[in-house]
Amino acid sequence: MSEPRTDSAAEPSTLAGMGWSDFFADQIGPDDAGLVPMRIATVHRARMSAVSVDGPHRMMLQPHTNTGDYAVGDWVLVEPGTNWLRRRLERKTLLQRRVEGGTQPQLTAANVDTLFIVTSCNADFNVARLERYLALANQAGTRPVILLTKADTVEDADAYAAQVTALQRGLQCVTLDGRSGAAAAALAPWCGEGQTVALIGSSGVGKSTLLNTLAGPDQDAPQQTGGIRESDAKGRHTTTSRSLHRIAGGGWVIDTPGMRTLHVSDAAEGIEQLFAEITELAPNCRFRDCTHEHEPGCAVQAAVKAGTLDPDRLSRWRKLQDENRAKTPVLKGPRGNKR
Repeated sequence: MSEPRTDSAAEPSTLAGMGWSDFFADQIGPDDAGLVPMRIATVHRARMSAVSVDGPHRMMLQPHTNTGDYAVGDWVLVEPGTNWLRRRLERKTLLQRRVEGGTQPQLTAANVDTLFIVTSCNADFNVARLERYLALANQAGTRPVILLTKADTVEDADAYAAQVTALQRGLQCVTLDGRSGAAAAALAPWCGEGQTVALIGSSGVGKSTLLNTLAGPDQDAPQQTGGIRESDAKGRHTTTSRSLHRIAGGGWVIDTPGMRTLHVSDAAEGIEQLFAEITELAPNCRFRDCTHEHEPGCAVQAAVKAGTLDPDRLSRWRKLQDENRAKTPVLKGPRGNKR
């Protein structure tokens, strides 16, 4: 059963153009003969849709299928003709987050090459929140790029960009007006044929506007856009679910609902990469289990005193470390052994 042909995802493509690579091809075995690779485009409570080389399709699911085990961007193998979903291929990257009270992580997007972390040059701009997004991207194994939207509304967008690039080594930042055609050109290096990007950020920062700009003028706008309250720059949730769209540059984009809160969990390696300057100093501390607070011989505190490490940066590192330990469940095996 095919989905209605509503946008450019309905146009014929190639597997490589959809993001297929040897990583996925190597997972195909003799038992998969005759099955068709498709990419998950939407995930709902009781149904899913996917995109193949010849357009969109509605998946036929086996009884008791848990759609929560699938993410937009997943590659799956499907029975031709009937569209019965047979199995999911291993992911190259996976963005996920743990929500308050949830027992399992919520899957955000899979097989994303570049994560566009979107914030705006107004009251939404928050360094600590950006660090949380970066820890998420690092842990997932995807490349983060910070997009500063509404740069046309401030006198000095470069001041915002300078704060961003100081957050992580090699971090790239692009300032843009999401409504301008120049935005698509600025992001073209990450949006080429076969590339997959995802948009993440708070409500009201211009993700939906940017998505429509990336989609180009030749298709209907994938997302509605909404305004923000000028008093606090908070916006309404115009995107309510995750979805995969083809974009004008030949790549694919996954839009995600706006996030007001983002808990850090299961992200130890992502935090280490984000705070590389602290990670590299730690082995020089006198004590292996140094907390970098009050111990003698602490190389991290010495760097703070020498003025080579920002104390606010250390404070934010400590907060994320504490939260990650508190929010990451410790699973135990039959004999109480951690696993």
